[in-house]
Amino acid sequence: MILPWHQKASEKLDKMIEQNHLPHALLITGVEKIGKFDFTQNLIQRLLCNNSSCGECEICKALNNDDPKIELDYSALIRRSHYPNLIYCRTELNDSGSMSKDIRVDQIRAFCESLGKTADTLQIGVIFYADQMNNNAANSLLKTLEEPRKNTLIILLAHNIDRLPMTILSRCQTIHISPSYDQEAAQWLGNQIDENSRQDFDVMQLLEGAHGVPHKALEDLQGDYFFRYQGWQNLLLEIAVTPTKISETEIFSDNELDVLKCLQHLISEGIKIKILNHDGANLELNKVIEKASFNHLFKLLDDTNRAISLSQTTVNMKLLLDNVLVVWSHITNLNKYPAITHFQEY
Repeated sequence: MILPWHQKASEKLDKMIEQNHLPHALLITGVEKIGKFDFTQNLIQRLLCNNSSCGECEICKALNNDDPKIELDYSALIRRSHYPNLIYCRTELNDSGSMSKDIRVDQIRAFCESLGKTADTLQIGVIFYADQMNNNAANSLLKTLEEPRKNTLIILLAHNIDRLPMTILSRCQTIHISPSYDQEAAQWLGNQIDENSRQDFDVMQLLEGAHGVPHKALEDLQGDYFFRYQGWQNLLLEIAVTPTKISETEIFSDNELDVLKCLQHLISEGIKIKILNHDGANLELNKVIEKASFNHLFKLLDDTNRAISLSQTTVNMKLLLDNVLVVWSHITNLNKYPAITHFQEY
């Protein structure tokens, strides 16, 4: 089953398959929880099943028995599918018994060696997630990408392509799955919520709060994340209208990255409102955007994006968020956009 927000990416792949232009290496990209793995499994089933992903033949049953996302309690280099010509590579337990933070070079060597044999039928290798490969692992994959075997398809999944070397990117055909805010995605999300609980939520608001990622919206509903997110969003809007509210940011404590992403979404929505020149659904955001300049909004969005990317470093996220919020608190009356000094350290 193709999920609504996968449709465009699926159609692009369908054209490749119909025209016999499927490359030897595919890179499936998109934010976390957008469904890249499920999309890949659907593609594999379409390629291998002789009866349109029937779900009943031996190949479909073999694929349905695969569950490579489950963490093993023992060390492994690669995982083999119940279908003989399919392998997976992902982060695994290392020899010391702890989970590796990256995909190691010995894993990629085993992956390439397994795909190095000539196959009469299609053989497929999946790496998830390729942006977790360390430098040595990425370099080890290059030769296999440069000199692909006949009847071989390599599929790389990645959350963040900026973490992949250009040498890898240039050797793959990229298929991107975008976040979705359309009615089809909202309807799918609504159908996943218990019927008795649907009336308690605005489904489109849930989708917006999850940045257009339906699976994340469902995950957020499992706890109190959605309500905390609403609290962050409301306070951010209050800060933009009443700068003295910046002293009331205790609720942001230990959630600095999520708050930055919330602010990123607000600014992005605000820019969209300004471009389309009509009010959005959030009345408070409309008031803020009406008084803010395009130039300052774009600059703050750039700074917010940079702050989010710095979360991968040793940066003090509280200080960084505080610096960004100072600018946000004056976004409606800035004469000159200030430099965020905390960036200078990185």
